[in-house]
Amino acid sequence: MHLDRLITILEIVAVAGRPVSTGEIQKATGLPKPTCYRLIQTLQEQGLVEAPSGDGRVVIGERLIRIALLGKSDVDVRKAAAPLLKAAASHFNETVFLARFRNRQVEIIHAETPDDPARAFVHPGLGVRPMHACSCSKAIAAFTELEFQNSIISGSLKAYTDHTKTTEAELRAEFARIAERGFADCDQEIDVGIASVAAPVSIGNIGATFSVGTVGPIRRFGAAKRSEMGLQLINLADRISGAIQLCNVAEV
Repeated sequence: MHLDRLITILEIVAVAGRPVSTGEIQKATGLPKPTCYRLIQTLQEQGLVEAPSGDGRVVIGERLIRIALLGKSDVDVRKAAAPLLKAAASHFNETVFLARFRNRQVEIIHAETPDDPARAFVHPGLGVRPMHACSCSKAIAAFTELEFQNSIISGSLKAYTDHTKTTEAELRAEFARIAERGFADCDQEIDVGIASVAAPVSIGNIGATFSVGTVGPIRRFGAAKRSEMGLQLINLADRISGAIQLCNVAEV
């Protein structure tokens, strides 16, 4: 019975889609006020609901969002993000991709290509990418804890091309640069003639769980162009984050 009441309150908060007061919850559930207050307090203590504005009104908490996100399949994530990725591919007239961080690895899980039939484009492929050499991985790694960055640096740093950064000094400087700019780029570090740019997709306070990027030939991806795209990808990352979180809350 206790669990049923907690779940009912979570459902009310999730469906509302806005901060909900204790009075509203009490009225919707019909629970005695002391019981309702106590249950909401329990949910807050466990991080399942939060009162971000400090006025007592609650929303779904970061912990519950994390639980929902961990259980969300790549299919669900792609469904939420695909329209935004497709629009971005048309805007950039280049391939746009989404990568996911899990099990201490970064995988590209989806890519959208431009509609222009006369456009030659680069497809990044799907699957795991090296943490030290790909923009989608570096965009996430730069915002992780120092311990995880140290594990990358102390690991096997394969030189895929002459452009790959493989020393501790290079990678620490690279992570610092990414954290300052808000996006990462890859200048022929995996394949000669190919460059990419990516920005982290942060889910609430959970951190950079995804990244979104674009890839193409170096002749179209010079340093200035990559910087321009990086700033646009930061804005796109915010919208993708919102789409994924909205999907999470709707399914909680």
